[in-house]
Amino acid sequence: MAQSKTMSYADVPKKNRPKSYTGSKVGIHIVLFILALLSILPFWVMIVNSTRSTTQIQQHALSLIPSTHMVNNFKILTGKSFNPIVGLMNSLIISVGSTLLTVYFSSLTAYALVAYEWKLRNAFFKFIVGVMMIPAQCTMIGFYQMVYKIGMTNHLSMLILPAIAAPATVFFMRQYLYPTLSMEIVQAARIDGAGEFRIFNTIVLPIMKPAIATQAIFCFVNSWNNLFTPLVLLTDSKKYTMPIMVSLLRGDIYKTEYGSVYMGLTLTVLPLIIMYLILSKYIIAGVALGGVKS
Repeated sequence: MAQSKTMSYADVPKKNRPKSYTGSKVGIHIVLFILALLSILPFWVMIVNSTRSTTQIQQHALSLIPSTHMVNNFKILTGKSFNPIVGLMNSLIISVGSTLLTVYFSSLTAYALVAYEWKLRNAFFKFIVGVMMIPAQCTMIGFYQMVYKIGMTNHLSMLILPAIAAPATVFFMRQYLYPTLSMEIVQAARIDGAGEFRIFNTIVLPIMKPAIATQAIFCFVNSWNNLFTPLVLLTDSKKYTMPIMVSLLRGDIYKTEYGSVYMGLTLTVLPLIIMYLILSKYIIAGVALGGVKS
């Protein structure tokens, strides 16, 4: 007896498809298009304002047409007591270093919480969740005193090394790895003689690519936009990050050049957009993988 085949919506000819479904699909696309425009609009306004003069911005706050003052705004930005190119490089060093340390060591900690049976495992995980509830500002005084005593107040490493301990990232990685990691694969690798670090680097990390990409974006953005900690630790203008330089533009005692401020903001946002474009495909792949799991 012939087995009946289930027909999907894609197999139905267009003329036989319900009009109500087609109309709702068009409506969904219209709504998504409007939401995309609303998401892009603030970035476009920021880029346009970076090409306008301060007078134009003050007289007409909103404009979607670029002007001709981009070069002048860039000259104003580079004519300050600090160098924005140096600020970009400092921010890039801090953000990339913090992101790499955060995602790797958080993934390693999550693997230890999932793959090993030890007495205080649940208590350790609860402690990590508890640390997440403590605001970073509450520990800043003690952290600054420690950094000052060891003479590392103007070192970028003090903005990178603390990223090893990231409770929120550990929590996310553990929740992702717990239902995903197959212990049979780990046991087979151990039987074949693979060491624990080799198992983690060659088996576990590829499994965690979607989670790593997601957290890498969050960590990079948080580190790049961080103003509070660098403002406390850094006093040398050669070590300033880009957010510090943009904040100094707003604090000009003579006149605030809004065009140069928007130029600084544009330079600040561009690396974030590039970072997202590089890692977005891994996030989409992770969402698709989660959608087809049984």
